[in-house]
Amino acid sequence: MAALQQRTLELIRSNQEQVLTQWQQNLAAAGQGQDNRISSQEVDAQLREFWRLFLQAISAADVGSLQGQEWQGIRRFLEDLSTDRARRGFNSSETASFIFSLKRPLFAQVQAALAADPQQLGDQLWAISELLDLLGLQTVKAFQKSREEVIQRQQEEMLELSTPVVKLWEGVLALPMIGTLDSQRTQVVMESLLQRIVDTGSEIAIIDITGVPTVDTLVAQHLLKTVTAIRLMGADAIISGVRPQIAQTIVHLGLDLQGIVTKANLADALALALKRTGQAVTKVAG
Repeated sequence: MAALQQRTLELIRSNQEQVLTQWQQNLAAAGQGQDNRISSQEVDAQLREFWRLFLQAISAADVGSLQGQEWQGIRRFLEDLSTDRARRGFNSSETASFIFSLKRPLFAQVQAALAADPQQLGDQLWAISELLDLLGLQTVKAFQKSREEVIQRQQEEMLELSTPVVKLWEGVLALPMIGTLDSQRTQVVMESLLQRIVDTGSEIAIIDITGVPTVDTLVAQHLLKTVTAIRLMGADAIISGVRPQIAQTIVHLGLDLQGIVTKANLADALALALKRTGQAVTKVAG
């Protein structure tokens, strides 16, 4: 990688206000600071903080690598920037443009100063380009990592929301399932349901699969695991919502659900649960 010469470093420092002004204009033209995701004041603060760290790094570091101690501040800044932008709804291109928008202002200063020496001009433009490309790549990597963490957290929150444990009656809980069961969701289901059994002291848990589109061998295994966990907690389990199509599928697959109580709908399951707990619902004459 070509090195930034001392003359170039001094040129950058002496013209930093011009560079910062044009950089800010480029970011504004790209739409940053122009909507409600981030204000122009925040963009300006981030810009100046990066510039401060940038000048420190290029003055003391080997620009051939960003792994040295001198670049630690820059790396941490870019990680924080990428995390912040990911949470605010920016995409990777918009985030990386924070770095790449700096190219044109730096190029303009170097071209104006080194126009009489084409060889040196080419070397320094290449050095600046490579350095900013490395910083841009670092930004994209940090953004992708942050975005994946955001997506994973959202998925976990959605899983929790999609598996609500409802108290139907004293001692009776219900877990309405909607969508496809997989290993991750089964784990969330078991944790939520078992914790609610402990919290409420319930004796019976109804797992309603009316909203589960299909039941295959894998789904049945997940249900069996959940029922087994419930029993280990000292409670009984009832599976409701076993529609005719699902019943036929279970028979054709040869799945063994022996010992598991099933009902066609949630109402029947609740009636059975109330009977087991010695309770009854009666109609009051009006």
